[in-house]
Amino acid sequence: MSGRQDTVLACEDDARAAVVDACLRMNALGINQGKAGNVSLRWDRGAAEGMLVTPSALAYERMDGDDIVWMALAAGEGMPAIDGLHPPSSEWRIHRDLYLARPQAGAVVHAHPPFATTLACSARGQAGGIPAFHYMVAVAGGDDIRCAPYATFGTQELSAGALAALQGRRACLLASHGMLAFGASLEAALALAVEVEALARMYWQALQLGDPVILDDAQMLRVLERFEAYGER
Repeated sequence: MSGRQDTVLACEDDARAAVVDACLRMNALGINQGKAGNVSLRWDRGAAEGMLVTPSALAYERMDGDDIVWMALAAGEGMPAIDGLHPPSSEWRIHRDLYLARPQAGAVVHAHPPFATTLACSARGQAGGIPAFHYMVAVAGGDDIRCAPYATFGTQELSAGALAALQGRRACLLASHGMLAFGASLEAALALAVEVEALARMYWQALQLGDPVILDDAQMLRVLERFEAYGER
């Protein structure tokens, strides 16, 4: 069963290829580099809920569908059942926990985009994330894009902080780390990651001129209502 993709994925081989393609596009679009980041797709095997997730420490240009790891969506402290040639991404907990917490999530993109990560490494960004300096901040689901507190990569602490920052949101920054976005499909998750990076760049540029003007709650509520009327972006 697919993760409700915009592009129909007829079988698991197609789904695996789509995950690899999303990784390559992520780097080609400039929102990630090298082996950093990770991508996953909700993918059930019959009655077994699961996900397809990128492997650990394998360059995307060397990756093919056979390298993608299937992992059961099972709660608990230990690693769930996996099926793959490699260990899963060190950030599998974030992906697993996000799917368990947000049934509407069909795909997750974690990247280290230059401007989003720059903000996530600053005191201002860690304290306030990306505020409503531009109405398109609402694309992530609310009137700001929060920054999760710092925690060591690959830990349950990082996953818990990310899920808290994602309450009512589809994207967040990760302090001194990067950015996380999810959507109903790989296409939607990747598009949101690109949009968040564009907003981070514009916010950083606006900061060079002084304090940006921040839209108030009522203004952002009207934007969110219009987005809702148009359907999830």
